[in-house]
Amino acid sequence: MSVYRSYINGEWIDSTSGRTAPNINPANIDDVIGTIELASREEARRAVEAAYNAFRGWKHTPAPARGRIVAKAARFMEDRKEELAQAITREEGKTISEARGEVQRAINVVEFCAGESRRMNGETIPSELPSNFAYTIYEPHGVVACITPWNFPVAIPAWKLAPALVAGNTVVFKPATLTPLTATLLTEIFVEAGVPKGVFNLILGSGSDAGDEIVNHPAVRAISFTGSTETGLKLYAQVAPRGVKVQAEMGGKNPVVVLEDCDMELAVESTAQGAFGSTGQRCTATSRAVVIDKVADEFVEKIVARAKSFTLGRGDDEKNHIGPSVDEGQFNTVLKYVDIGREDGAEMLCGGKRATGDGLENGYFIEPTVFDHVTADMRIAREEIFGPVLSVLRVKDFEEAMRVANDSEFGLSSSVFTNDTNLVYRFVDEIESGMTHINSPTTGGEAHVPFGGLKNTGLGAREQGSTSLDFYTEMKVVYVDYTGRKREGNLY
Repeated sequence: MSVYRSYINGEWIDSTSGRTAPNINPANIDDVIGTIELASREEARRAVEAAYNAFRGWKHTPAPARGRIVAKAARFMEDRKEELAQAITREEGKTISEARGEVQRAINVVEFCAGESRRMNGETIPSELPSNFAYTIYEPHGVVACITPWNFPVAIPAWKLAPALVAGNTVVFKPATLTPLTATLLTEIFVEAGVPKGVFNLILGSGSDAGDEIVNHPAVRAISFTGSTETGLKLYAQVAPRGVKVQAEMGGKNPVVVLEDCDMELAVESTAQGAFGSTGQRCTATSRAVVIDKVADEFVEKIVARAKSFTLGRGDDEKNHIGPSVDEGQFNTVLKYVDIGREDGAEMLCGGKRATGDGLENGYFIEPTVFDHVTADMRIAREEIFGPVLSVLRVKDFEEAMRVANDSEFGLSSSVFTNDTNLVYRFVDEIESGMTHINSPTTGGEAHVPFGGLKNTGLGAREQGSTSLDFYTEMKVVYVDYTGRKREGNLY
């Protein structure tokens, strides 16, 4: 059994807290993968201090040199791709095909960010004064806290750590305690790639203890967070008095809009992939299907049949399509929402209970669940469930579909299924989401394309792609007067 430790100032440390937590395979709770030594507040402080002390040297390392180290990390991730994927499957529960896809996405992101080290360009600006020159440059903040969730334990850290390091920041990486193995492997990879001592620090500990110590440390100048809206907004308010920069990607309640002229087979398959893939444990998962009445019966019949066709089981068996909820708490949360949906009057057509048979009882498996005749005021239509649960909301026309789709505090992703070009562009104009898809699932994205949402889904600059370094840098404006004499007149 492995023991997972924090990495501070170039050393793997034994925690003095005396507190530990098990790392359990959610597909088989008898499989205890290892033990986490939970970091103390003092150890979290040491990590921030190490990052602070290392910052000046890393900042003055030329950006292309920083990029070469990050590029080397991408190559090492490629070398260890299967190891990373197997680790994701064992400790988070994803199917192995989904895990391999996640690792490839992470590699793509790290490669892209490494290239950005040669494109940290400012601009030259003509001055209104003679013999004067103005230009802009971009500089790092200092110590950045990267706080990541369990559902994409390789990809999400990668798309925070890589741009933070390329920009010249030092980092304190605080992953979810449910996924310490993948966090440890990522740390090993960046260290092996040549990140200097103190530049990269890993803290394995609780959010309420070690995490709280990190975000409240005065040396932390920026925080990139992915997690629940409740936690993200609380974090934002907590550090606002210090003027700390915050980037937060939070909850989602993503709709697909199914119009009457759509390719129904495509709409059903895409909705099923978005709703039930990764056990619904994605911020971009399809949670609501907003369907025109005329085709709703057909859609419901086919989506229920598709939901029942999925094979549940351990992710390391390639014949399985859906893995478990990540732990007992998430498992119970999903079942609680199933009960809420019934109590509120929605019609449950399939699923809604623990999956049994073939050893499934020893894991946190929930059958794919479809509710019909859901109304926009029901909790299952408004609150993020983070499980394999789809709510079908029936509407009479496109205008009502848009009202229902936008009736949410969240605005991450969306999709529409139609062959009407006019309605496609009306949908793009009117939908209140940071990302939208035409005739494809709400899930998915590419390394070189920005990622993020609106409303209570996103705060701060977008992640990934052409915007990946925006959050991790500050613009500095430089004025050069080469007249050699005192300026006369109004100095503004």
